[in-house]
Amino acid sequence: MKKNIIIVGTGAVAAELTSFIEDSDMGELLGLCIKGYLGDDENTKKLHHEYKLEKPILGNLVDYKIEEKDYFVIGVTNLDFRKKAMNLLLPRGAVFPTLIHPSAIIARTAIIGMGNLINPQCIIGPNAVIGDFNILTAQSCISHDVVIGDGNNFSTALLCGYVKVGNNNNFFIRSTVIPSLTIGNNNVIQAGMVVDRNIGDGETIFYKYKEKIIAIPKKY
Repeated sequence: MKKNIIIVGTGAVAAELTSFIEDSDMGELLGLCIKGYLGDDENTKKLHHEYKLEKPILGNLVDYKIEEKDYFVIGVTNLDFRKKAMNLLLPRGAVFPTLIHPSAIIARTAIIGMGNLINPQCIIGPNAVIGDFNILTAQSCISHDVVIGDGNNFSTALLCGYVKVGNNNNFFIRSTVIPSLTIGNNNVIQAGMVVDRNIGDGETIFYKYKEKIIAIPKKY
């Protein structure tokens, strides 16, 4: 029996998830069928039209009446909105499965919580522990013995072995964390950064270059 998936959000992440389910064999292999979308702001209809989403907008987070066979996925990376969605839906009995794309490689010894979204070609290594409501975009790699908390975004990121990560961090495109480091809560790791030291809470990690080579002239 297929699971009725309700995607919270209608923006880019929701559109990508829709494509994974409907434009590949993910839906068939995992028994998933998109029922529709929930939104809670003025952009919901605009984005729904912009991304040409075919399934309907079912309502907002407050008024939607949860049915027995509903399964929810939060298709939004904004951390504040995700917290709001969880706080409004979980107390009313909403079920948030972890969705793992069939092309992902997950070690059998990895432990993964609820509500995670693990996109195509991700790798999760042996003895990794991943909490709840994390998003791993395509080709993210969580190496062996990594421990991750809740509500983090990994955008094609690489975490090397024995790294520990807290909650509500944003790892932007191609950011990398070298082995055995600890990263706290509510941090922003900018695109392309290599994290080579422990990070506390509420920090933004980026490099500031004094010079930038735009082009090297040819020699004649």
